[in-house]
Amino acid sequence: MSSAASGLVPVHIGQPEPGSERDRALQLWAQQVRDRPAPVRVPGDVDWPRHGLQPRWLGMESSDCAAALSPGFFHNQGDEEVKRLLAGARQRGELALVLTVIGRFDEDHGSRSVFGTADASVNLGDLFTSAGGRRLPAGMRPEIAPGLIGADRDLAIRLLTRPPDAPWWSLQLSGTHFDGSGSEDLPAKGELHPILVDALGDPVVAAWSPPAGDQRWYVIPDGTSWDNVLGWLVHWALPEYVPGALRRARSPFFVDPDLQTAGEQSARQALGELEAQYAEEKQRLEQALREAKEQAEPVRYGLLYGTGDELAAAVAQVLTAAGMSAVNLDVELGGTKSADLLVSAEGVSSRLVEVKGVSGPAQEHLIGQLQRHLETWPHLRPDEPVSEGVLIINHQHKLHPSERSADVYSRPEAVASLASMPVTVISTVQLFNWWRVGDWTAIRTAVLGAASADEPAAVPPPAQPASDRPHRWWRGRGR
Repeated sequence: MSSAASGLVPVHIGQPEPGSERDRALQLWAQQVRDRPAPVRVPGDVDWPRHGLQPRWLGMESSDCAAALSPGFFHNQGDEEVKRLLAGARQRGELALVLTVIGRFDEDHGSRSVFGTADASVNLGDLFTSAGGRRLPAGMRPEIAPGLIGADRDLAIRLLTRPPDAPWWSLQLSGTHFDGSGSEDLPAKGELHPILVDALGDPVVAAWSPPAGDQRWYVIPDGTSWDNVLGWLVHWALPEYVPGALRRARSPFFVDPDLQTAGEQSARQALGELEAQYAEEKQRLEQALREAKEQAEPVRYGLLYGTGDELAAAVAQVLTAAGMSAVNLDVELGGTKSADLLVSAEGVSSRLVEVKGVSGPAQEHLIGQLQRHLETWPHLRPDEPVSEGVLIINHQHKLHPSERSADVYSRPEAVASLASMPVTVISTVQLFNWWRVGDWTAIRTAVLGAASADEPAAVPPPAQPASDRPHRWWRGRGR
């Protein structure tokens, strides 16, 4: 059945038909020669009819194909099919549309080109020009290149939905260098049009066009969903760049703008703008979430699982966020002469804060240690009186916070004795819960007493419904 009769648009695939004898033979040869098969860019389980496409694999006619997917040399095969595709498009006066894949998703670094130092590269057209560069650091999130419209903008939006850990490669054009007695450097030809760029403005997805302007090669990273790409090809790229292919195949996906009403055109445009706004807003919120997580993680881990300096630093950061000054006394006094922190705020008395992390239940002698620090403080700083202290304990830190005892000390005699001591005991789980919802008043009250409750916080609290705030508890002498 011809593509015109079936409504399917023929596209060239630069690899053997999956499961065919040719595919098995080439894969076996690759394993024998290179110890592993060449990358299969287009998976064999694609539902081509659902996308309105008819795949033409290596060895099949390609001159009437509307586009090529991952073309090129596949074990020294595929060159003839690409030549026929380009010649067919040139004869029809159409743009040759090509999608090529760069990099290897399943390895940290691809095989470097013999003509350069790129981690990955792909050949473009037949002009001895390639595009490629370094694999970028994990976690890099690209942005849409400025000024994009139409199919290119839609492709950018679709590729932004790749998983956060999906790899990206920087792109730049390079010419070919021949070594040996006939050494020759050929300059790169054509122009690279950025679609997605990294934080430095370098393209990571781009379209290349030769000087003649009769081809358009899209370079996309490995690990991209082909269903997503094929949807873009049928609904955006072919209608914009090769509409004749859809007309010839009488594709049911083709919408001829010359036959649409003004209402249809207006609604379609509004829908496209809405999708673009959604993608941009989603990207902005994802970036905000990543930044918030990066800021929160050291404090969260330090409070809930940390000990020593890591725990003390997390506590100091929380107290500072709540609008208090937290001085590291080990640094200030040199050595461990007193408690971990001296905490103060305008208009209230300062407190010594001792921070401890224990894997099991909190030992009661920790209270006595803080009392001794209070007793020796006048000898260290007689001009700065401190009469009360706060013991902040990360107890049972090897357990998940939900599995820990709610109270740091539960023995009735110990709890009763705290009422007569100038010591407040707070668990880091409770401190974390206050910090998590931005309840700075609870933190200031627990550490410095009720007189400090109205002091402004150093940073604004995150929005949180009052009903979601945790139950407050803290033991000891408060005011």
